[in-house]
Amino acid sequence: MADLTPTEFVTKMIDAGAAKVFMSTKDTLIRSYMAGAILALAAAFAITINVNTGQPLAGAVLFPVGFVLLYLLGFDLLTGVFTLVPMALIDKRPGVTVRGMLRNWGLVFVGNFSGAFTVAVFMAIIFTFGFTTDPDLVGQKIAIIGESRTVGYADHGAGGMLTLFIRAVLCNWMVSTGVAAAFMTTQVTGKILAMWMPIMLFFYMGFEHSIVNMFLFPSGLLLGGSFTISDYLIWNEIPTVLGNLVGGITFVGLTLYSTHIRTGAKRNAVVTAE
Repeated sequence: MADLTPTEFVTKMIDAGAAKVFMSTKDTLIRSYMAGAILALAAAFAITINVNTGQPLAGAVLFPVGFVLLYLLGFDLLTGVFTLVPMALIDKRPGVTVRGMLRNWGLVFVGNFSGAFTVAVFMAIIFTFGFTTDPDLVGQKIAIIGESRTVGYADHGAGGMLTLFIRAVLCNWMVSTGVAAAFMTTQVTGKILAMWMPIMLFFYMGFEHSIVNMFLFPSGLLLGGSFTISDYLIWNEIPTVLGNLVGGITFVGLTLYSTHIRTGAKRNAVVTAE
């Protein structure tokens, strides 16, 4: 069967989470570097579409190409491992520890940031002809995004921080749903369609994705955006990472695990059998 039952694909998610804990440092860094780079290219692609067409929906519809490619290639995003690895820990898979989980998260963060930053530098060079001219229209748009989604939040104080955090939670609710969707079928076409929908939703709604932001804000700074590195870290990246963590674990990992693996019906069946 090409399509898996919820119990079957959630079990595969747990298997994947456990495997990531034991992955070598080299492989983890390579896979996360490439994931960050591909997603950054997809973000640049979507913004270019928005600027050239004036239709944000067009960019949102096409942005998921990056997410689909990186997952079909077996690369890792921080948002995904925020969901998969805790599931393996909760399931008490042999050898999966909190230390191993944190090691995986740290390596994936470094790899994702390195890949996204590489693309940020490359695109900044393209948008300015090697920093010899002012940014083109796409570069100017990226700088504006950097300002609006850092100091723009700061202007609203605590309310801005809450809004940023909730957008990050909602983002990884959708992104990790896309991760789960990749396990629902063994057919590539089915995986693409299932992943596409939640990723399109998060991008069009303007939710905050920590890896996309690893591209947007460094490139925004390189392109003359009126915000600082501390603005980026305090008023975007750090709260976004925390919100992505909460969204992935609570609304995807724990819910799927609790109802499809540790279900009341299964526990009752075990008791009856005994």
